[in-house]
Amino acid sequence: MPGWNAANIPVQTGRTAVVTGANSGIGYVTARELARRGASVVLACRSAARGRAALIRLRTEVPAAEVRFAELDLADLSSVREFAKAFGQQHASLDLLVNNAGVMALPYGRTADGFETQFGVNHLGHFALTGLLLPRLRAAAPGARIVNVSSGFHVLGDIDLDDLASEHGYRRWVAYGRSKSANLLFTHELSRRFAAAGSTVVAAAAHPGYASSNLHAGASRLEGPSLNSRVAAIGNAIVAQPAATGALPTLYAATAPGVRPDTFVGPRFGWRGAPAPSWRAKWTLDDKSGEQLWAASEKLTGVSYASLPR
Repeated sequence: MPGWNAANIPVQTGRTAVVTGANSGIGYVTARELARRGASVVLACRSAARGRAALIRLRTEVPAAEVRFAELDLADLSSVREFAKAFGQQHASLDLLVNNAGVMALPYGRTADGFETQFGVNHLGHFALTGLLLPRLRAAAPGARIVNVSSGFHVLGDIDLDDLASEHGYRRWVAYGRSKSANLLFTHELSRRFAAAGSTVVAAAAHPGYASSNLHAGASRLEGPSLNSRVAAIGNAIVAQPAATGALPTLYAATAPGVRPDTFVGPRFGWRGAPAPSWRAKWTLDDKSGEQLWAASEKLTGVSYASLPR
């Protein structure tokens, strides 16, 4: 793993991948490098204009790429269902699902289905998408993977199972931390259920460290000019590693041989560096919390993982 970079990605020819939030930043680099190594990649993006622009850019950078755009709004479960239905009609199997898209530290808001925005997009949208695509993942040859992109900031908030909608007080960074903890707890429970079912699908997680991306910009646009947004912009310019480096933990978790279930990969030095095993809070490894979050997520989204019993 030391010094691992995009040149180490194994050949992906014959594999199909879906990358959410692939129009920019970590998601775009992930999609581009998978396509460069021969994967057929679906850019799953909320904005049709940005998604199509990313498609043109990627084809320019990788002329031989087999890539297409499909609209997906994780803040709207009807969009998630439409995406999964269309994918299922076009593909018999799915080798790699990278749940990358997300929002960060937004002012309080709600999704189309009434969920607190960060929890709704970062966790529930991806929970529903994964469940709906599960038959295609399990139909793939051995080696199918799911990579949930979390954050080192998951330490800011444990899951509050009694207040998943943040109705008892909203602190945007705590809510972000909780949504990222949910990504890790989902990975943990998904791995446990795959093992119980005897499935070869591997669920892993990754985080980019401090990487320059549109997450910071999105929060700044919504909150307007502020000292915090200016500090974030300066940090992006001076401290953050580029998206090409920030995407490496995700690419490692997605493609490196021998990645074990429930692995959490991040930069070697915490915020920067080549991919390495990452520390995670103990609450993201709690079986009971994982079961409870799973049950709540199935109820809220209406998506049942019937083929993966407890």
